[in-house]
Amino acid sequence: MKVSIFVLVLSLTACSGASEPTAGSEPSPPASASVTAPSTENEQAPESTRPPSQNFEWMTGEGNRSFTAALHQGEDFSLYVFEKFAFDAAEGRLFLERNPEYYVDIESLPANYDLMQLETAGREELERIGEVSDYSGELVEHPLGSAELYLQTSSGEGVNDYIVWQSDTGAAYLFRLHNPKGEEASDFAGPVLVSLSTVQ
Repeated sequence: MKVSIFVLVLSLTACSGASEPTAGSEPSPPASASVTAPSTENEQAPESTRPPSQNFEWMTGEGNRSFTAALHQGEDFSLYVFEKFAFDAAEGRLFLERNPEYYVDIESLPANYDLMQLETAGREELERIGEVSDYSGELVEHPLGSAELYLQTSSGEGVNDYIVWQSDTGAAYLFRLHNPKGEEASDFAGPVLVSLSTVQ
């Protein structure tokens, strides 16, 4: 299965009026696109009906390229993980293999989660780092498409995101993303958001 992803702009914009939520201060991640249903011929993963691997295409500085991601199973969710990334299922942490300081923690939320309580906790957490921007709502040219809650701090030290997102299955997740400023920032930013968009 191939998922086509095209970068139409270099910055991401939220429809809420706030602009440019990004996963890093380097070049922005690939944009989202429609996803077709996976073919049944690959549905062999024992813990999931999802295919064991999936191809994604997006426009890069070198033109349109295809990237393969492997299905990884967490404790109560699965996601697709690209090369150069590792996933710690016990911790729910997806990170850049050569530099674990670039990571995102994934947490499944209960069906009766309190969004206002999560927003308060998220703001308190991020305010320790810097000024908080709110990009909640529909996201334009962003792999996640929309987010019930999207808080972000951006500084000379890097970017931190606190995101509450619902998958197509209706399950909700909390993503805490840490993208320090550095040479690996661009390698991390694009693929990690595409991976998060496959969590379910």
